[in-house]
Amino acid sequence: MNVAKPLPHESARLHVTGTARYTDDVPAPAGCLHLAFGVSEIARGTLDGLDLDAVRAAPGVVAVLTAEDLDPVPDCSPSLHDEPLLCTGAIHYAGQPLYLVVADSHLAARRAARLHEARVTEETPILTIDDALAAESWFDGGPRIWSDGDVDAALDAAPHRLTGEIEIGGQEHFYLEGQAALAIPSEAGEMHVLTSTQHPTEIQHKVADALGVPMHAVRSEVRRMGGGFGGKESQGNHLAVACAVAARATGRACRMRYDRDDDFVVTGKRHDFRIAYEVGHDAEGRLHAIRFRHWTRCGWSQDLSLPVADRAMLHADNAYDIPAMEISSWRLRTNMQSATAFRGFGGPQGMLGVERVLDHVAHAVGRDPLEVRRRNFYEDAAEGKAPAPRALRGAAKAEKNGRTHFGQEVSDFCLNELVETLAADCDYAGRRARVAEWNAANPVLKRGIALTPVKFGISFTLTHLNQAGALVHVYSDGSIHLNHGGTEMGQGLHSKVAQVAADRFGVDLARVKITATDTGKVPNTSATAASSGADLNGMAVKAACDTIRDRMADALAAAHQADPASVVFAGDEVRVGGATYPFERAAAMAYAARVSLSATGFYATPEIDWDREAGQGRPFYYFAYGASCSEVVIDVLTGENRILRTDILHDAGASLNPALDLGQIEGGFVQGAGWLTTEELVWDDRGRLRTHAPSTYKIPCASDVPEMFDVALWHRENRQETIYRSKAVGEPPFMHGISAFMALSDAVASCGGRYPALDAPATAERVLGAVRRMA
Repeated sequence: MNVAKPLPHESARLHVTGTARYTDDVPAPAGCLHLAFGVSEIARGTLDGLDLDAVRAAPGVVAVLTAEDLDPVPDCSPSLHDEPLLCTGAIHYAGQPLYLVVADSHLAARRAARLHEARVTEETPILTIDDALAAESWFDGGPRIWSDGDVDAALDAAPHRLTGEIEIGGQEHFYLEGQAALAIPSEAGEMHVLTSTQHPTEIQHKVADALGVPMHAVRSEVRRMGGGFGGKESQGNHLAVACAVAARATGRACRMRYDRDDDFVVTGKRHDFRIAYEVGHDAEGRLHAIRFRHWTRCGWSQDLSLPVADRAMLHADNAYDIPAMEISSWRLRTNMQSATAFRGFGGPQGMLGVERVLDHVAHAVGRDPLEVRRRNFYEDAAEGKAPAPRALRGAAKAEKNGRTHFGQEVSDFCLNELVETLAADCDYAGRRARVAEWNAANPVLKRGIALTPVKFGISFTLTHLNQAGALVHVYSDGSIHLNHGGTEMGQGLHSKVAQVAADRFGVDLARVKITATDTGKVPNTSATAASSGADLNGMAVKAACDTIRDRMADALAAAHQADPASVVFAGDEVRVGGATYPFERAAAMAYAARVSLSATGFYATPEIDWDREAGQGRPFYYFAYGASCSEVVIDVLTGENRILRTDILHDAGASLNPALDLGQIEGGFVQGAGWLTTEELVWDDRGRLRTHAPSTYKIPCASDVPEMFDVALWHRENRQETIYRSKAVGEPPFMHGISAFMALSDAVASCGGRYPALDAPATAERVLGAVRRMA
């Protein structure tokens, strides 16, 4: 059995020895050229002219390309075809590429790209949510509204009502390996593109479109990324297209990478949100209805903003069975970097909104926030229990009915038991009492504690993306070579898929080799995103392996006059008709019998159906669950704070690799806590990003990890037929960072009688401001 084992990452040795090869490490052909963008310094206006004489005369410069040199100007958008590679006249954000420098070295290109003189007519940029609303500057034709139940009647009938608002900041991806691409031209106009991307097929499509060639003329390849987090789902398009266009123009290989400050300035971030709410509830904290309003700054182009904002709406219930809910969502067009995919894809923002509601209600009714949260949970799933009919969503009813506000049955809920287990294991009740005692005795250092749940839907909400392919070869010496459509960004996807292949053939993992994800081997791939990498590609690889294994079994059984169903693949051997063969001997026998030892596999997620316009259906195959408890301390004189302890219990189903999953959970929490505590993006009033380097943008470091950090897996099989009954563990753990934010709010609440209404990120300045408001 190769699955369910805590095996090391397939590239672990390469990582720690520094020999793992990333896109910018790939040796390029002799004469390779290097690219850099010259970018706009204003956020909004028109480009009236460019003086590029100094750029062209700079040392090492081979060529300079502007929009006028490209006919047509290639589009780099993943959605609306609204992102030209280079400025075509209108300037939309500070950092927008104006022209492309082609030089003989990276430094020469980068230095030359700072020598232009741009003649512009500057206009007042649309930067804030209020600016965009006043200008009616938005995508999607205005607000999207989903409604479930009679919210007005339910609010009117509720014994108590309250309102509030929370500002939620964006986030820089800060992958360790920056954006990079290499394009190598070959015969007949073909192009080989190596990129650091989560979506090789999109790169293939955009490059083919830019060059005016069929997709079969472009081969897109990625061996590994040094982190992605969603930031390499669409943001690599510009580099790959630029390299391909320049390679065709010069006939030489071209490569490009962003230095860290360029990466910050040019690429998109997590969407920031403002969420307002109106909630009706009873004296015990049971919710009757919520009306949410979401506003999000999408930046200058649409990118992936519509599905991101949709997912924020989809996760607006988190773990709570809310009788009536209405959500209005504005997707605002502003003059800044185009916000893009980021781990959780809008889900974290939607969840934080409802967690703020539950926390606010608990404060209003004077009860433990965990008690109020548990009072509003969906009911744990029980075998044979059917959900209540939709008709129960009456105007003033507060009954639970086991369905989300978008109509999906919550048939696998487990948080009542999981939260009870975590609360007991981490001594939540005892610690909460001790926190209260501490705060009563200490006027300067105040502590807070919070336990928050996670319910996260797994699947792409664009239904056709829920598919994957694989290609598997068994060689006559018994070695196995496989490719699949997913990409490796450090999360261990290749490791898990290799484990699946080894298990299907009953062989040692060392026999299995995965090579670079390549559109020439597996076509029409979906992005490695939506936490679906192992679910989709693991099942596709299983299908391919089973096809080959069954062919081998048929051939060996025929040679032994045995039933093919009796052939056993296990222990690096094949047993048939009383004989036992080493796997390599069985492979050689099948080859000699002229049996095909190569197969493709395909998988499409079943049972999903989603109507985005109506806001109804089943967009998710299943839900992943978890809970975390964090304890913090703040200094009321400075706002400085620390996370003292975090305990997490997370549902990974029947984990394919517990070691990798625990690593994902730990990293997800730290990244989520960073988003909500230290990572602050700041633009000035001219739309220039001022936090564009590690000196001004603060991601968590090793000393920010809680000294007591206990993470455990909830060992329960997935009810759905996923690969070996496992569950996705990419995005769901990110939301555990919410417990740290809510613990900070709890600490601030101890400073006075009102509700703190803390905004995110809860930097030291914001914590101090909240403390002062409590006086």
